[in-house]
Amino acid sequence: MDSWVRFNSQSQAKERVIRAAQYACTLLGYTLQKGGAGAELHRTVSQLEAHMSLTRKLLRLGNSVEALEAAKRAIHLSDGVLRLCLTVSHLNRAMYFACDNVLWAGKTGIISKLDQHKWSQRSFRYYLFALILNLTRDVYELRLLMECEARYRATKSPPSPYPSNSSEDDHLSSPSSPTAPATLAFPVLSAWVRRQLHLLVTVLYSNPPLLLDLLKNSCDIFIPLDRLGIYPTGSGFVGACGLTSSVLSIITMVHPWLKLKP
Repeated sequence: MDSWVRFNSQSQAKERVIRAAQYACTLLGYTLQKGGAGAELHRTVSQLEAHMSLTRKLLRLGNSVEALEAAKRAIHLSDGVLRLCLTVSHLNRAMYFACDNVLWAGKTGIISKLDQHKWSQRSFRYYLFALILNLTRDVYELRLLMECEARYRATKSPPSPYPSNSSEDDHLSSPSSPTAPATLAFPVLSAWVRRQLHLLVTVLYSNPPLLLDLLKNSCDIFIPLDRLGIYPTGSGFVGACGLTSSVLSIITMVHPWLKLKP
């Protein structure tokens, strides 16, 4: 099993490069269509995109095994939220790859009379569930890091040289206090939002793997949303999102330290 996983990982880089080229063709086809290019050129680009999609399906044969192995590893994580998100995400990826393999067999004629639309929709549903769980994991880790950063700043901030009457401050800041000026609500909220945004930027800047994973999953999620008709965005936007996420995936393969772990 381990040897198969190692062998399969070698084809992932090729699949990512072809994926980037496929979505580049999608974006190019949209641009040509909007620019009024000839029908023959647009048809050629569409055929090239279809061939790349079929090649990717061939390279993904057996990816279900790797996803199941990843689920077996994730189930032993100590953090309950990460264990749930990653395990279920990998299981959904395994089902997505299995449906994709069936779809490849139908497109190549190995399985005749296959309802390709049904299997395509089924695979995209599993893909969407996996991405939702991946984004949930990213947001969870982001929240934990922001809390750690906030605690660190609280311990490092010097005490105020002008101590104030805490009971009076609490009385004025209490929303239920009749003497609390309503005009203080917006400045306090604005200051809180600025602090949270500063925390967010600081955490993402100091954690490139989390930033890249969050960007990649955010781009990827628009693909199944469009394909399933839940949130149609058009081929141009899908092509741009797919190309961006593919480039980010290639970067994490070239520089493994940028890959979010576990």
